[in-house]
Amino acid sequence: MSKGRMEAFSDAVVAILLTIMVLELKVPHEAGWNALRPLWPVFSSYILSFVILGIYWNNHHHLLQASERVNGRVLWANLHLLFWLSLFPFTTGWMGENHFARTPTAVYGVVLLAAALAYYLLQFMVLREHGPDSVLAQALGRDIKGKISPAIYVAGIALSLVTRWVGLALYVVVALMWLVPDRRLETRVNA
Repeated sequence: MSKGRMEAFSDAVVAILLTIMVLELKVPHEAGWNALRPLWPVFSSYILSFVILGIYWNNHHHLLQASERVNGRVLWANLHLLFWLSLFPFTTGWMGENHFARTPTAVYGVVLLAAALAYYLLQFMVLREHGPDSVLAQALGRDIKGKISPAIYVAGIALSLVTRWVGLALYVVVALMWLVPDRRLETRVNA
């Protein structure tokens, strides 16, 4: 089965999610710099989610570039990932509107964790389709970042219920870990 349709659909969903998130930013009614001050939690949560969705989009692209084909299991795993990513606008808005309160920040972390696990499942299904000797399997190797990220999210969720800023900082740490595109796939595909 061709991977092109799945990639195009996924790209469209991510584009829609980014659009929904930016539409949630409310324009201030005053023209001065002070009018922007109350928006900092909403805007900073938007920036974090924009970066994270960008990371998923980028790595999803590299994963599919290293793939030759997809099957039904891969399609369902991809939909599973898109489901969790589709919750980003809601949790981003809730967290930002409530100034990073503990519960919304923890729920945001739960969605981050679920999306990370869904991506791991998608990657597993693609690997299963291509086999252990594939270029993809060789490129991914032990996937340390992919395995450590969920653990950091779990710690972030727990800590955000105690002190929201530490939990949020851990979410940012994971984003920073993945900010540089995953060169393992890019290098192997271009070789």
